[in-house]
Amino acid sequence: MPQNEYIEKHIKQHGKRLDHDERKRKREAREGHRIAKDAQNLTGHRAKMFAKKRYSEKVAMKKKIRQHEESKVKGTPKDHNPEDGDALPTYLLDRQQPNSAKALSSSIKQKRLEKADKFAVPLPRVRGISEEEMFKVIKTGSKKTKSWKRMITKHTFVGEGFTRRPVKLERIIRPSALRQKKANVTHPELGVTVHLPILSVKKNPQSPMYTQLGVLTRGTIIEVNVSELGLVTAGGKVVWGKFAQITNEPDRDGCVNAVLLV
Repeated sequence: MPQNEYIEKHIKQHGKRLDHDERKRKREAREGHRIAKDAQNLTGHRAKMFAKKRYSEKVAMKKKIRQHEESKVKGTPKDHNPEDGDALPTYLLDRQQPNSAKALSSSIKQKRLEKADKFAVPLPRVRGISEEEMFKVIKTGSKKTKSWKRMITKHTFVGEGFTRRPVKLERIIRPSALRQKKANVTHPELGVTVHLPILSVKKNPQSPMYTQLGVLTRGTIIEVNVSELGLVTAGGKVVWGKFAQITNEPDRDGCVNAVLLV
């Protein structure tokens, strides 16, 4: 039997499949069908164990939903009776003391609002790109009959220490002429545009596979090195990297233009 974290070790050494995220999403989407099928077909002891597990899951889910539905509860305290010995001093008699019980839902809603404000982007919607437009089929073999290779027709970003795989093992080709290392980043508040180096591709809205390949298309979120701008945090530390969204079509313009997300 294998020991230790052999799966995590293999992922670190060799990476994941290009369609790993898509397969995971589809597997999770099929989970409901599998549960429904088990609920109908299981019999005997396995059916009892399955029903017990589903019952506990539903109870936990209903509790969480009830907590979410509770709004911020506000009320006035109970009337103080001087005879009980809990009389208020005169300077507090005309003052109302609302007791506010913050439920779970209010904090979750606040976090969602902050997250939405933080990641509000200049281009919320972009045009979809088909695989036929993104990839060009490369024929290989002595008679050019094999067509398992693809070449990316869009601009891409690769890291500093990037090395291509051997020719016979490289399935997706990123041409060196279409690789970008820097971007023209505009600061929306300062109104200045600076030529900054790209650190990584955070998210491509087209597909998780394009994010992993570092494809630069319109609407892609990239991380840029903003140390030249001299931005500092509230604590006085220099900001090293910030996110920016690409606003142009790099394959048409030949350069990458982006707006800093502040």
